[in-house]
Amino acid sequence: MKIGIDFGTSYSAAAAVIDGQVRTVRFGEDQQFRTTVYFPEAVPDPSQFELTDALEAQVDALVRSARAQQTRAGNEAQAARREQAARLPADQREAALAAIAAPVQRSDADLRREAIRAVRRQWLEEQVREARASAASLQNAVYGEDAVEAYLSEGFGNLVQSPKSMLGYQLAPHVRQTIVGIAGYILEHIRLSASQQLGANVRAAVLGRPVQFRSSMGAAGGDQALEMLREAAAGAGFDEVEFLEEPVAAALGYHAQSAQRHRTLVVDIGGGTTDITLAEVGGAAEPQVLASWGIARGGVDVDLSLSLSRFMPLFGKGATRVPAHHYVEAATVHDVVRQRDFQRRDAYREIDAPFGARLIALQQPGNTTRLSRAVESAKVELSAQSHHRAGLEYIEPALEMATAGTDLATAAEPFLGYLTDLLREVAEDIDARLGDAPTAVFLTGGMSRAPYVREAVQACFPQARLVAGDPSLGVVSGLAFAAMRAG
Repeated sequence: MKIGIDFGTSYSAAAAVIDGQVRTVRFGEDQQFRTTVYFPEAVPDPSQFELTDALEAQVDALVRSARAQQTRAGNEAQAARREQAARLPADQREAALAAIAAPVQRSDADLRREAIRAVRRQWLEEQVREARASAASLQNAVYGEDAVEAYLSEGFGNLVQSPKSMLGYQLAPHVRQTIVGIAGYILEHIRLSASQQLGANVRAAVLGRPVQFRSSMGAAGGDQALEMLREAAAGAGFDEVEFLEEPVAAALGYHAQSAQRHRTLVVDIGGGTTDITLAEVGGAAEPQVLASWGIARGGVDVDLSLSLSRFMPLFGKGATRVPAHHYVEAATVHDVVRQRDFQRRDAYREIDAPFGARLIALQQPGNTTRLSRAVESAKVELSAQSHHRAGLEYIEPALEMATAGTDLATAAEPFLGYLTDLLREVAEDIDARLGDAPTAVFLTGGMSRAPYVREAVQACFPQARLVAGDPSLGVVSGLAFAAMRAG
């Protein structure tokens, strides 16, 4: 059996077409998993976690605390807006007061999910302590969110995030071998999960690839990335692997759900890359791909920008003599070489308080990952609400980082500049050599959820209707159809 695999920078997924329907492979309870793997020195077993009465009481206490904090933060934000309105001229004041919206409240279900994750992390930590005598083994790898939680609980071992983002870079031989091995373990995890759930020995796949890999070597970096993926797939037990550009795959998936023939622009914005394809889709005829474009920019660039502009000043960025690239190393959690360099530095003991102590705390195992998750959470939540507050007590007691929607807007500006330039290039290229403009724009990829991304796309193609695809599964569905046709 041949399956489609979306091996993503941030998240990965797999699917196959069975009896004409796309069937996604499940990883735990989810249809995708964070592209992260942890090789522990002691092996927790996340599947054994159960909510006992005692653990349920802990969850309830955390939900109550989070709800109270949420209410307090919302009331503070409203009070600040009312205070601003009160300073306006009388003829503007009433309208300003009327425009103050009620605070956005997260649902009890969301708060409970977060509380369960926190309790589960504590449980994992206890399990790891009990199993500390276990021997390290790559075969005991933990994947996805479980990998992050296990690593944060344990505080040792090796956590590798987003290995795809390193495939196109100049690598020392031993680093290259390591990355190939890690990618192989992730692909093997996908293959074995698919084989078990689909009831067949999966040995072939169509693997998604970006139009342009993130690379330090130009076109040679893309060639290296494909070579490394082939090696990883072979090590994972795949006898046959084909590659398909991710926006082309998304176009195939969109074609399957389109009754009428039309010209569409597929815009796939993921964690590491932004890819675009112009295609004729829908109806009885086969889809026709007309052209593709891409840049090596995506959601991780917004994360990095937000981290450096808002979070890293808490650690002295711009206020100390610490070189700027140290902060980049700390913030770039997917780059194992940079992370190693930052954690090995012994240069912060002479830095003035409080920054030196905070940097030393950030070097402790797991803390750059915790900070990265806080940044990512801020990016996601500020796309839907005006304020966010992150607790950084693992760095310093009571340390917090408050961010606002304007902070995200500023952090997203560089990425939106690259995106807008690409969209304009696409529009000019279509006008010059590809004929009619698209009547629809199909958006997919994790970053397609962001309102500022949709606004940028609509501004460049104002006459086209926006079609919101599944941000997580738009590409893998098309890869599954490609695998069916090729198989």
